[in-house]
Amino acid sequence: MGNTDMVKDPSDLDIAVVGVGGWGKNHARVLMDLGVLAAICDANAERAKEFAAKYHTCYYTSLDDMLREKILHGCIICTPTRTHFDVAKKIMEHGVNVFVEKPLAFSSAECEEMINISVNRKVLLTSGYIERFNPVVQDVKRIIKDKTYGDLLMLEFHRENRMPMHIKDVGIIYDTSVHDIDTAMFLFNSRPNVVFARAGAKFHSYEDFATLMLGFEDHKAAIIASNWITPKKVRTFNAVCTEGIISGDFITQEIHIDEAERTITPRRTGALLEPLTLELKSFIGALQGKADESLISATDATNVTKVAESAILSSKTGSPIYLELK
Repeated sequence: MGNTDMVKDPSDLDIAVVGVGGWGKNHARVLMDLGVLAAICDANAERAKEFAAKYHTCYYTSLDDMLREKILHGCIICTPTRTHFDVAKKIMEHGVNVFVEKPLAFSSAECEEMINISVNRKVLLTSGYIERFNPVVQDVKRIIKDKTYGDLLMLEFHRENRMPMHIKDVGIIYDTSVHDIDTAMFLFNSRPNVVFARAGAKFHSYEDFATLMLGFEDHKAAIIASNWITPKKVRTFNAVCTEGIISGDFITQEIHIDEAERTITPRRTGALLEPLTLELKSFIGALQGKADESLISATDATNVTKVAESAILSSKTGSPIYLELK
């Protein structure tokens, strides 16, 4: 059973997590802390029971059973990428709002059908591109918007680490590069019109290293380098502007700005803010009818999938792929 009515009090919301084999357990933890976790659903009964006990909620091993028995305002989908469409479709058809961990779906055709279902059923559909909520991205977004260091010309992203063991159905472009595809579009406030990519598989069945070039209007570009090969965890980006280079670290949430004669390191006061908490608060706010520009629209999430599809095609064909994104 679903409930799409807007709720004023966050404590009155009931949200379930579907899939706690990987990132889903973190969603469950944060939702418990926010007082809105209503259920956990996972096909693995032992895992479902374990995290339900840990986060003090009920559990299901059948999505159908949960949708039949629970009145829910929202579901967080953290199942494997290739299952996103089927799971989200079933939940939305029950009139329940949906947050799908990135990417929204494996194919853009599936994404577009999901949008149609959400419109017809009048439910919210969003996707979990968490870096939008990273304070370092928010800070750089403000600097770029204010043109403190002139116009943004180019973005460079580096995302490196050993392959997560729970990722089995997609390669690094769909699992990892998509973060920076979305962040690039968010910082440029624009959509790319061309994609060129090189990717390969060194140790895994799908691509485990990739370099993407996204071309934007006015000859602006984003370079996205990702790999599951090197052992050190790296999550960094540079925003190259006409009057300086802004360097950000997704992990430490630190910024360094290289001007002509000096390097500035703005100081952040207080503890690091967890992007997942900020992201889920935004989702909860949306269920309450509060607007947040950082909450990714289903159209934006679909565009990310289209870029990822094009990157894989470009890598296979050796040719640039031209895009007309909405």
